Amino acid sequence: MVARYAFEELAGIPAQVEQSADFRYRNPIVGPGDFVIAVSQSGETTDTLGAVREAREKGAETLGVCNVAGSSLERGTNAFVALHAGPEISIASTKAFTTQVCVLLMLALRFGRARRLSVEAGAAFARELAATPEQVAKVVAQDAAIAEIAKHYAHCEHAYFAGRGPLWAVALEGALKLKETSYLHAEGYHAAEVRHGPVSLLPGLGAKNTPPPCGPAEMPVIALACDIPGKTLTLRDVAEFRARGARVFGIVTEGDTEAARAMDDFIAIPAAHPLTAAISATVALQLFAYHISRLRGCDVDKPRNLTKAVLVAA
Repeated sequence: MVARYAFEELAGIPAQVEQSADFRYRNPIVGPGDFVIAVSQSGETTDTLGAVREAREKGAETLGVCNVAGSSLERGTNAFVALHAGPEISIASTKAFTTQVCVLLMLALRFGRARRLSVEAGAAFARELAATPEQVAKVVAQDAAIAEIAKHYAHCEHAYFAGRGPLWAVALEGALKLKETSYLHAEGYHAAEVRHGPVSLLPGLGAKNTPPPCGPAEMPVIALACDIPGKTLTLRDVAEFRARGARVFGIVTEGDTEAARAMDDFIAIPAAHPLTAAISATVALQLFAYHISRLRGCDVDKPRNLTKAVLVAA
């Protein structure tokens, strides 16, 4: 989902995000002249491999982006890019996700330079990518602060994550990590969609924010309100959430006092391009999920009901 924004913005190529489990069981409109990128941690997921076969049979070029060299995905695609993230020791994938985003942004940059992106614009985005490790390090340095904020939310049983643009994908990732590791019910939404249905689960008009920590019945919102296009609309949504009694934890851009004031709690990540900011914001939410999990007494390394075993297509 992040890559879709990148390919359209940097390269001017219309991009579509597909769920591989659906792709292989319908008649997808794909053929010669189309480029299909298959993303996988293991490279052995049956649905992804089936989708690649379907795309190749229809004449599309395919590229595998995967964390395991020598995998079935590498053998089954026309080209392959290894993530080199190293093995995911715990069940919940963290570094594979962030490296997938980074590799896809690099691909979008390469396509952009080949099509319409100027040398100057390409170099500027390359510098943004090169700065990502330093930006992530600054997020990790706030681990203790994130752990303190997590104490405010560890006792709730439900949470919404909300974001716009590429940060919508980060909201989905944050919700996934929280539910995988802490067993807390979490849902990721586009910030504009929370008001359509999900808002009914917030405490209600006139309710006041309770002092921390949140109780089991409360529905906090984790808002991705970094300084990207659409931030003003996200802050408007945040005001609506708080007016309905929700406690809001925000991920904001360093130095953005407007966004910080709009939140009950916040973590500031370094200023960055909207696309690369998705990586730093993801790390912040992964750390948040980690600390919530530990506070709830969960085994972060071995989440229940999850397994690394995959079904390999025959």
